[in-house]
Amino acid sequence: MILTIQDKTTHTVAAIDSFGAQLISLKDADKKEYIWQRDPEIWPRCSPLLFPAVGNCRDGRTRFDGEWFEMEKHGFCKESDFIVDEQKEDAVTFRLTANAQTRNSYPYDFILSLTYCLENGILLMDYCVENPDCREICYCIGSHPGFICPLAEGETFEDYQLEFEKEENTCAMPYDLQALQFDAGKKGLELKHTQILPLSYELFREDAIYFDQIQSRKVALIHKKTRLGVEVSYPGFETVAFWTPYGKNAPFLCIEPWNGSAIRSDEDDDFMHRHHVQIVKSGEKKNYRMEIRIL
Repeated sequence: MILTIQDKTTHTVAAIDSFGAQLISLKDADKKEYIWQRDPEIWPRCSPLLFPAVGNCRDGRTRFDGEWFEMEKHGFCKESDFIVDEQKEDAVTFRLTANAQTRNSYPYDFILSLTYCLENGILLMDYCVENPDCREICYCIGSHPGFICPLAEGETFEDYQLEFEKEENTCAMPYDLQALQFDAGKKGLELKHTQILPLSYELFREDAIYFDQIQSRKVALIHKKTRLGVEVSYPGFETVAFWTPYGKNAPFLCIEPWNGSAIRSDEDDDFMHRHHVQIVKSGEKKNYRMEIRIL
């Protein structure tokens, strides 16, 4: 089921699919689209919700409380139909609770909700993980929106750049495509006292660019000259990654705030031992926010 919300002040409109609680459209007052429109030949999704895993587990499985479970890449939300909890003209809330299907890969009871709200032209995305289980639960969580890039006819992907909120001095953690894991013992792309990362498809030869150590909690995908694009704020997330499928010259870039990541070379297979793992005690909950602003 597709649900639409709108901001009457700025005439910004967003559409969300209850299947996966996935953002499928974000348009400005001129009806210009900013979200990648799904194409199965390039990438069949546009903004999956990553839970309870971010990325892949080693050999597609992991241990919870000493027991092995099969876990698909990015978890099960992308194949789950969420309940619509509440809808208003400018906001909608989706909810997923533990069921027989989720327990095949994740043994805990949980309540996961995602609220989309348009306010002054900004799309607010509020995530909440509640623990109704009698034990503490652990999970990773992330966002994966794909933004159209380039935005205008005649532009190229290389006309755009990422502009970070703060000056960064850090290195990306490279992904080992043979071992299917991030290699914590190597350094990848370096940001050296800069806020700018010029884009090129070649940057993604080894899959996603993942910054495990990053100061910024805001980044803009922006045209170097026109200054048009989008800004993503992720105050609720500890790391960020960027991705576009290498070799396809795909006209989009994903900006992915994460708490967690694909399996790393310095991690074992116990899910509780993963970096940036989130833990919620019985009867408690955690909240996370992400914001998208059209520039």
